[in-house]
Amino acid sequence: MSQLITTDLVLLDADLGTDRAGVIRALTKLVAEQGRATDAESLFDDAWAREQKTDTGVPGGIAIPHCRSEAVTEPTLVMARLNPAVDFGSTDAPADLIFLIAAPAGADKEHLALLSALARSLVNPEFVDSLRSAGSREEIVALVEQATAPEDAALAAGAATTATAASAATHAAPATGDATRPVLVAVTACPTGIAHTYMAADSLAAAAERAGVELHVETQGSSGATPIDPAVIAAASAVIFAVDVDVRDKGRFAGKALIQSPVKRGIDAPDEMIAEALAAASDPNAARVAGDGASTESSNTKDEHFGQTVKRALLTGVSYMIPFVAGGGLLIALGFLLGGYLITDTASDIIVQNSLWNLPDGGVAAYLGAAAFKIGAASMGFLVPALAGYIAYAIADRPGIAPGFTAGAIAGLMGAGFLGGIVGGLLAGVAAHWLAQRKTPAWFRGLMPVVVIPLLASIFASGLMVLILGGPIASLTVALNNFLNGLNGASAIVLGLILGAMMGFDLGGPVNKVAYSFAVAGLGAGAIDNQTPWMIMAAVMASGMVAPLAMALASTVLARRLFSPIEKENGKAAWLLGASFISEGAIPFAAADPLRVIPASAIGSAVTGGIIMAAGVTSQAPHGGIFVFFAINPFPMFLLAIAAGTLVTALIVVVLKRFTRRNAGIEVPDAAKVPVAA
Repeated sequence: MSQLITTDLVLLDADLGTDRAGVIRALTKLVAEQGRATDAESLFDDAWAREQKTDTGVPGGIAIPHCRSEAVTEPTLVMARLNPAVDFGSTDAPADLIFLIAAPAGADKEHLALLSALARSLVNPEFVDSLRSAGSREEIVALVEQATAPEDAALAAGAATTATAASAATHAAPATGDATRPVLVAVTACPTGIAHTYMAADSLAAAAERAGVELHVETQGSSGATPIDPAVIAAASAVIFAVDVDVRDKGRFAGKALIQSPVKRGIDAPDEMIAEALAAASDPNAARVAGDGASTESSNTKDEHFGQTVKRALLTGVSYMIPFVAGGGLLIALGFLLGGYLITDTASDIIVQNSLWNLPDGGVAAYLGAAAFKIGAASMGFLVPALAGYIAYAIADRPGIAPGFTAGAIAGLMGAGFLGGIVGGLLAGVAAHWLAQRKTPAWFRGLMPVVVIPLLASIFASGLMVLILGGPIASLTVALNNFLNGLNGASAIVLGLILGAMMGFDLGGPVNKVAYSFAVAGLGAGAIDNQTPWMIMAAVMASGMVAPLAMALASTVLARRLFSPIEKENGKAAWLLGASFISEGAIPFAAADPLRVIPASAIGSAVTGGIIMAAGVTSQAPHGGIFVFFAINPFPMFLLAIAAGTLVTALIVVVLKRFTRRNAGIEVPDAAKVPVAA
C-alpha cells in the first residue's frame, strides 16, 4: 500500500495567505504536482464544496479540509504548519495546523481506515503538540505514520466505540457494567465519513469519561460501521445523534430521549452534549426517537430557532413537491403540443372512448395528447397534498406524512390552494410531532406511528381546515389569484423585476429559493384563461439562468484576461449549467468576487424577469431551461429576455473588474508561489 504522506507533502511554517480557499487551493495543487491527482482544479472544487457544507476547523488550532474526488488517484495527506494561521471556522482560534485529506471516490476500506485513524489522533493533545514542535518534514511524516499504524487504523474501521474509565482515548475497552454509571449511546456521521465522524466520536467519548458516563458510540463512517449491541441500546437512557446525514436504522433507538446536533458540535462542544443527554434522560418531556424510528430531531436541532424550522419545513415540502409539478407540467405542455389547447375539454372523453386501435377524429396526435394531458393533470393534482405532506414530514418525520397529505387534500377540497397546503402541513406536522413525544407504555408504542398519530393528527389538522381555517384561506387564495390575474403593464413588470433580482441575488441560496418556491407553488393554478402563474414561472426560470450564462460570456468571450485560468474553465461549464437553469454554475465566480458578481447578477436577472412579464412569456415547466422549449411560449421571446439579462450582467462585471479596485483582503493567494517544502 502506498504512503499516505511523504516529505514532499509537508509544508512547515508556510505563508499561504489569510483566506481558507487559498490555503485549500495551494494544498490541492500540491497533491496534483506530486502525481496523486489528475486535476488540481477538480480536486479543489470537491474540497471546497465539502468546506462549504461544514467548517472543518476544530478546537486547538487545527483544520481538516477533506473530500472524496474522482480526480484523486491514491489516498493522500498533505500537512501544512501555517504562519500566519487562517480562520477555518473553529470556535476558539484560527488554525495553524492544516491536514488536507484527499481520498479517491472509490477508496478501499483499508485506506479509509488509515485516514480516519489520523483524524481521530488529532483530538489527542500530545500528538498535536508533537506536530507543532517537530523540526523537520521527516519528523512530521514519522509522527503521522505512527498515528496511522494498522493497529490504530483498525479502531477507525467503523466499529462501535466505547468510552469507559479505563480507556476513553482508544474506545477499545469493554463496557464496565457499573450500575452506578449512567449509560448513553451515540451515533456520529458526516457527509464524507472520513474525519468529522471519528473526531466527534472521540471528543464525545473523552467528555463522557470526564462526566463519569458510560458511552457507546457507533461511527457510521465511510469505512463501515458496526452497530451497537441491542442490549446496550436497551440499557441506555438517552441517545446522541451528532450527524450531518440520516442515521441508518433509527428504529433501534425508538423511545430513547434524543439529543441531536450537527457532527461538528460533537467536536466543538462535547461536554455540553453529554450534559444535555443526561438532562434529557430524566426529562419526561424531552424529545424522543419515534416508535418507527423516525426521530423528532427537527425540534431538537441546536441553534435552530422557530423561523429557521419553518423555513426548512417549507423548503422541504417544495423540494418534494417539485417532481410532481415538473412531470405534470411537462406532460400537460406536451398534451397541448400534440392535441391543441382545446384538449382540456375533450381529453377525458377521448381516453375513455378511444384507444390506439380506435383513434379519435384528430388521429394518434389527439389521442396521445389527451393521454399526456390527463396524466399530467393527475400528477399536478398531487401538488398541494405533496406540499403539505412533506412539510409535515420535515417537522415530524414519517409520522407526519399521512396527516400532512390528508390536510393537503382537504385544503384542495376547500379551495384553499397552496396556502391551505402550507397551513395544513404545518398543523399536521406540529400535531404529529407533539404526539410522537408522548410517553406511552411499551406495548402501545408500536401503535403510535401506525394508527394513533395518523388518526389524531389528521383529525386535528384536517378538522381545523374544514371547521375554521379552510374558508378564510380559500378567500385569501381567491384574492391572491385575482391580484395576480389583474397584473398587467407596470405592475407585472415590477413583479418580474423583483422576482428576477431575487433569483440572481444568492444563486441557489435562501432568497433564490423563496422566489422559486413561490413560482412552483402557484404553477398548479395556471390555465389557458389564467396564465399569470405560468408567466411568473417563466420569469423565475429565465432569471435563474442569467448569472451562470453571464459569467460564461464574460470569462470565455468578452474579457478573458480579467479572469483566472480556473474561472475560465468554470466559465466553459457554466454555459451548459446556465442553459439547464442551474444557477449554482455562477457560485465559483460569486465566491471569488462577491462584491462585483452579486450586484451584477441581481441587476441582469431583474432585467430578464421584467422583460418576461412585460412580454407575457409563459412556462408550464418548473425546471429544465432551454431543454423544455415545448413548454415555453413564445420561446424566441424567452431566449431574447435571457440574452438581454446575460449581456447586462456580463458587461457590468467586466466594467467593475476593469475600473474598481479589488480589496486585497479577499484575493486568493497564488498557489504557484507556494513552495513544495519549507
